[in-house]
Amino acid sequence: MKLTPSHRLYGLGAILLAALMLCSRKLSSVGELSFIIPLAVAGIAYLFAIRELFSTPEFPNRVIVIALVLAALWHLPFLLTAPGSDDDVHRYVWDGRVQRLGYNPYVVVPSDPAFASLHTPETRTLNNPEVPSPYPAGAQLFFRAVTSIHESIFALKVAFILCDFAIVFVLLDVLRCTRQGAHWVLAYAWNPLLATAAGSGHIDILGTLLLLVSVAALLRRWRALAALAFGLAVSVKFLPIVLLPLYWKRVRIRDGALAAIAVGLLYVPFFNHGRIPMGSLGTYVQRFRFNGPVFATLERVAAPQVVAGLAVLVGFLTAIWMRRKSAEDSSDAFAWPMAASLLCAPVVYPWYLLWMLPFLRSTSTVPIILWTVSIIPTYYVWHLRTAGRPWVVPRWIMMLEYGSVAVAIAIVALRRIKRSAALQCSADPVE
Repeated sequence: MKLTPSHRLYGLGAILLAALMLCSRKLSSVGELSFIIPLAVAGIAYLFAIRELFSTPEFPNRVIVIALVLAALWHLPFLLTAPGSDDDVHRYVWDGRVQRLGYNPYVVVPSDPAFASLHTPETRTLNNPEVPSPYPAGAQLFFRAVTSIHESIFALKVAFILCDFAIVFVLLDVLRCTRQGAHWVLAYAWNPLLATAAGSGHIDILGTLLLLVSVAALLRRWRALAALAFGLAVSVKFLPIVLLPLYWKRVRIRDGALAAIAVGLLYVPFFNHGRIPMGSLGTYVQRFRFNGPVFATLERVAAPQVVAGLAVLVGFLTAIWMRRKSAEDSSDAFAWPMAASLLCAPVVYPWYLLWMLPFLRSTSTVPIILWTVSIIPTYYVWHLRTAGRPWVVPRWIMMLEYGSVAVAIAIVALRRIKRSAALQCSADPVE
């Protein structure tokens, strides 16, 4: 008996469920093979699921509902499992805590003995304790709001899971507005990085939600909301700033001014002697490195600040090009500028790719889809660190990660060239 697309999708969902259940049990031991192997299996199953989404124009609503229920099921163990001892979420708790105690997270250094009494068991193991917080004001106020309700890692993880669910509902609305199949919500909900990021707790999920709300508002011509949500997304992390050209002439000047004022007001509580606080952002650019081969190459001939500026410029130029070549409701136009900027960034952690997940539903974004899976082996560096090895991605892993993306880009480009040639031949008059 031949399996239907729905049955194949159910089977792949079952594989994802089993693999991610196994992976969740090792969430506190990120980097070990017992974590990476099931996560990689889930990644491969996800790619086969993407193939099903491309090959089937429409799935019954019950299939999509069941698929989303499966995603909720494999999120649950990640929610209930403790993250690693130095995952970013420990810093989030610290930042929220010191704000509530009347301190400025952009000034307070966690390792400073003068502030040792402020620590709790959940904040003593935060990463990079020698520098103040690098997170923008929107993220800081979110940390404060959540820890005001309950000061714990679990509370923040619950907040991120709620953001995750909200993204699903907003994305379904976007798909409906653009007349695309609702099954494309699974390209987001089934991505294995989403489960691990929600389990470890990463602020990128909040930023992704705000950016998607902005896109949904643009589609409905709610220009003020679109500008405001975009500004708030940038205030969570600076990555989406490269999408600014996509908003040119799609929002009014007064809408942009409103967004700028709103973001500026978020920083008011953190002003330090009248200066705009930057925390450890400069240190981040100057010193932090992970999985950024393009940045590492360019850094040999230019200062880190110059190369970081180039990464932003690459994103801007990509957005300008996509604006000219793509339709207004094109999801590609939002995915590729961020991907291009990240490619040139000094740090490329797996969860940074979350920003692009809601926009991956066309053949041109297949290289980015593949990237969300090929980046999984970089988790091995966490294991190397516990073994006393340098915090450096092995060359073979980097070749596998970026080589896969390069091959995918070449294949997509070749197919486009062949398709254009075929269309040109069919358009030529017969003599």
